[in-house]
Formats: sequence, C-alpha cells, structure tokens
Amino acid sequence: MTTIDIEQWWSEGDRVRLTVAGVPREVFVLRIGSGPVMTLLHGFPSSSHDWAQAVPVLAAHHTLLMPDFLGFGASEKPADHDYSIHEQADLVVALWRHEGVLSTDLVAHDYGTTVAQELLARSTEGSLNTEITSLTLLNGGIYPELHRPEPAQSALLDPEIGPQLSAALNAELMAAALAPTFAEGYDPSADTAEMWKGMSRADGHLNSHRLIRYIDDRTTHRDRWVDAMERSDLPKTFIWGLLDPVSGAHIAERIAERMPNATLHALADVGHWPPLEAPQRVASLILAAGEGE
Repeated sequence: MTTIDIEQWWSEGDRVRLTVAGVPREVFVLRIGSGPVMTLLHGFPSSSHDWAQAVPVLAAHHTLLMPDFLGFGASEKPADHDYSIHEQADLVVALWRHEGVLSTDLVAHDYGTTVAQELLARSTEGSLNTEITSLTLLNGGIYPELHRPEPAQSALLDPEIGPQLSAALNAELMAAALAPTFAEGYDPSADTAEMWKGMSRADGHLNSHRLIRYIDDRTTHRDRWVDAMERSDLPKTFIWGLLDPVSGAHIAERIAERMPNATLHALADVGHWPPLEAPQRVASLILAAGEGE
C-alpha cells in the first residue's frame, strides 16, 4: 500500500456500527496488514489519515486497526453532543470487541494519547477485556499541567467565542492556526489541506468547540490518567518531537524524569506532528517498540 490521499483512505476503509456510550454510532475504521494487531489512535483536529505515510512499513509486520474517533474524519459527527475522552475510549473498546481483538500494541498521538491513558487506566483496574501488549505515545498533553495550548485552542474553549470560531472556521484559518505547531522549515500545506477535508466532512468543523473540551477532561482526570501511565509495567515508548510548542521538549523532560525505565526517542528536528513530519523514522521506531527493542 502506497501513501494515499484522504478520499482514497476513506474508500479503503469501512463505516462500522458500534455501540458507544450506549448509543449506536457509525464509526470509520481502516484495517490493513497482517500479523499481531496494532491499534493506532489519531490526534485533534485530524483523523486516522495522519498515519497514512507510516502504514506501508507497519502493515508489513502488523494487522493495523485505525479508527476515526467520534466527531472526526469519516465517523459520525453528532451535533449538540457532549464529546468526552471516556466516550472515545468506549469507542476503541467497542471496536476491539467488534473485531475480536484479544491483544494489541497501542500507538497514539496527541488527543489519542489521552484516550490511550484512559484505556491504560481501565487495564490496570482489570476492566479491559483486551490485553494491551505495549504502549507507544507521540506528542500529547499527557501531563496536563505542562500542556501549552495554542491561542486558537484557548479561543475554542471559551463559552462565547468558541461557537463563533467553529462557525467561522475554514481551510485557511485552520492552516494558520496549526502552522506554528510544525517544525520550522517543514511545509505543512498538503497535510493541513487533507486535515481540513476530514474536519469539514459533514460539517464536522462546527463541532470544534465541543471536541476541544478534551482539554478540560485532561485536567479533571489528571491523577487517574497520569498515575496509570507512570505506574504501568507495560513496555512504554515515547516518540517525541522536541520543536512542538504545545507538548514538546518540556514534556519530554518530564517523561525522562518520571519514567526513567521507558524508552524516549527525542526527535530534535520535529514539531508536534511526528507521523506527518518524519513518517519513516516514526514507523521504524514504532516497529522497534512493538518488538520490545
């Protein structure tokens, strides 16, 4: 499989009916490859398509499961809905049940790292029927107190400004908001154009002020999620773009301090989007993590 644009990505996958938080939902998932299962979770405001450039390497060794979270990409995008990290974790659990997944490596970026932390907390509690065999996290606000939101994120969180900004969003505004999160010298124009296609599908951008509430979820559930991550004896790997102004070098320093037994790959020339900015390096590091290096 070669790198594909988002329209072809959607044509390669399916919308499956999953019960999420007690409600039937249509969720997009792309399955590809062969071998042990690896589940890849995407970030905000994008979709599973973020992994497209890493897929050819990973799919040669793993069966990949790549869902779009509720409200993202080609999944259902209910309006006037209270989106939450717990609900997205329910989505992943429902997908594993649907696919008969008994064990999986778990890889997550950005928003997906927080969903992975909730899944890990459930695993440590013994309430997860699927075994997580390894955890690989890429640039996310895993320590909420260190997360540095961009101005557009803060504006979306504002009760008055947020809905207005969602209504006004277009491809140009989104690209401008995301530009500072990429490493200097990297041209993100093609990436942000694909992100906008995913975000604006079925007018999903109108929900942006609702989806961004994951930042509040992180604060509310900080201790549960950080404790689960730090205390888990799972093999843990962190692939971290240090030039990320939101969750970059300052979070990598905390990872090294609090989880010295974890593997930390510090990417000195990469920003917030390692799967887009350095997909081949990232794919190789993910494979090594899944094999226990």
